Amino acid sequence: MKLIIQIPCYNEAETLPVALNALPREVEGFDRVEVLIINDGSSDNTVEKARELGVHHIISFKKNQGLAKVFMAGIGACLKRGADVVVNTDADNQYNADDIPKLTQPILEGKADMVIGERPISNIQHFSFLKKMMQKLGSWVVRKASATDIPDAPSGFRAFSRDALMQMNVFNDYTYTLETIIQAGRKNMAIVSVPIRVNEQLRPSRLVKSIPSYIKLSIFTILRIFIAYQPFKFFSFLGILFILPGFILGLRWLVYFIIGTTRTRVPSLIFTAILILTGVFFFFMGVVADLISVNRKILEENQYRLRKIESEKKPEDEMDK
Repeated sequence: MKLIIQIPCYNEAETLPVALNALPREVEGFDRVEVLIINDGSSDNTVEKARELGVHHIISFKKNQGLAKVFMAGIGACLKRGADVVVNTDADNQYNADDIPKLTQPILEGKADMVIGERPISNIQHFSFLKKMMQKLGSWVVRKASATDIPDAPSGFRAFSRDALMQMNVFNDYTYTLETIIQAGRKNMAIVSVPIRVNEQLRPSRLVKSIPSYIKLSIFTILRIFIAYQPFKFFSFLGILFILPGFILGLRWLVYFIIGTTRTRVPSLIFTAILILTGVFFFFMGVVADLISVNRKILEENQYRLRKIESEKKPEDEMDK
C-alpha cells in the first residue's frame, strides 16, 4: 500500500520546510509514504527547497493556475505514481500533520472513500467572525447539495481512496473543496469527517485576499455549484418566485372582474401574464439543465474509465506544464 501526501505550493519557500519536516515518514497500514509537490508557478525557490528536503515527486506549472487546477494535476500525478491513498494538505502548515493517520484509517478499514478533516472553526483565533460565518454557510449549502453530513466542507486537509480520485472532476477555478464533496455525495461515495487539530498561522491565507473578496467569491462558488448539481431545484425555485405572485395578482384581477368595476385593470393583467410566463420559462430551463446534467454524468463515467487506463502508464519523476 502506498500513501502519497500532496502539497500545492505557490511561493512557499519560507513555510514549506516547516510543513515538510512535520510530515510523518511512516503511517500505519502503508508500506511506503511519499510526498508530491505541485509547484503552481512559484517565483521564489520553492522547488529548490523541496529538492533539498528530499521530496519524492515535483510537478511544476510555468504559470500560476489556481488551487483547483493544481489539485487536479496533483491527483492525476498521484494516480500515475501508484498511490492507493492520497492525503492533501497545505504548504503553510495550517493542519497538524500528526493527524494524517486519523484521515487514512477509515479508508484502510474500508469505511470511507473520502475523509475530511474537521477543524475547530469556532476556536481558531485568526479567523474573523465573517469568515467563520461564511465557512459555516458554505458547509451548510454543501450538506444540502450533496446529501452528506460534513461539518467543515472548506477544509483542505483530506484523504482520498484511489477509486474516489478517479471519479473527481473539478470545474471551479477558485477552489476544489466544496465541489469534490458534492460530487462524492451525488456518486454515493462513503464520506467521513474526523476532528483534526490546526497549527499557529505562519502567513495570511492567499485564498482569502480580503473579507469582501472572500465573501463574493464564496457566494459565487456556492451558487455555481448548486446550479450545476441541483439545476432543477434551483430553476424551479426561481420559477415559483415568479409564478406565485403572478397567480396572486391574477386572482386579484379575477375577483375584481367577477365583482364588476368600471376599471379594466389591464396593466395588472399584463403584469400577471409576464410573471407567470417568466416562471414557466424558469421551469423549462430547469428541465433542460437537468437533461444536460445527465449528459455530464455520462462524460464523468467516460473520464473515470480513461483515468483507470492512464493510471497504469509508466510514471515520470517530473513534468512541466
